[in-house]
Amino acid sequence: MSDSSGWIPVRPGNFNNTSIGLVIPRRMIYGTTMKADLEGQVALVTGAGRGIGRSISLALANAGVHVVLAARTVSQIEAVGREVRASGGTAAAVPTDLSKEQDIISLFSRVRDVHGKLDILVNNAGIGIFGKLIEFSPADFDKIIDVNLKAVFLCCQQAMKLMVGAGSGYIINISSVVGFKGYPNQSVYTASKHGVVGLTKSLAAEAQEHNIRVSVILPGGVDTDLVGKARPDLDRSVLMHPADIANTVLYLLSLSDRAAVDQIYVRRRKSSPF
Repeated sequence: MSDSSGWIPVRPGNFNNTSIGLVIPRRMIYGTTMKADLEGQVALVTGAGRGIGRSISLALANAGVHVVLAARTVSQIEAVGREVRASGGTAAAVPTDLSKEQDIISLFSRVRDVHGKLDILVNNAGIGIFGKLIEFSPADFDKIIDVNLKAVFLCCQQAMKLMVGAGSGYIINISSVVGFKGYPNQSVYTASKHGVVGLTKSLAAEAQEHNIRVSVILPGGVDTDLVGKARPDLDRSVLMHPADIANTVLYLLSLSDRAAVDQIYVRRRKSSPF
């Protein structure tokens, strides 16, 4: 049942040991119905085993989406799959090493063979290795670029092959506040996230003629293990919850066919505006 504001609460379960409700808009805005019925759609979420990816996966499943959970750690994505099924949703865990091109090709082949379509791709997977540029190894540079940027490129490429034929789809890339800012000891990580923003901009222009929307979300500090490593100076009690980013994904998917969002920067409330 919706409340008086017209928003319907969706309870995806427990996030970071705190129950947080997600909401999906189901109301009229300026005479235009917001598209919120995602029932029966197929989504692929990378980095789905924990943190932001887990929250996005649970939120999509609660909206009626069949979610393909991709990550390297089998136990994590299987646990998320059990959470989805326990709440009445459907999900499939597909172990995938996103640093390997063949793993990505196999992942999308499975989506095509099992579902015959892909409606939503959320490129969320990422790794962080931090340190001064002068001391940074080329091997660690390659590790970051392979997962944070090359894998996004490969997943977008494979998704487009499925979506172009269908004449629809939505690709949502998760970048970071360092997609437009820079912090000490994060030069290579920052370069990878800037790259995600640039890739998204060009792909959005290419995909538009095929009725495919492409957006990028740039989260500030979220309470995840990666942020804990990157910014140990931050008070974790003021960090955003992963569910805040999941809500942002749901917002994008709720837009009418007349609307498109290119990028969204979501910051922790205690940080400086603009």
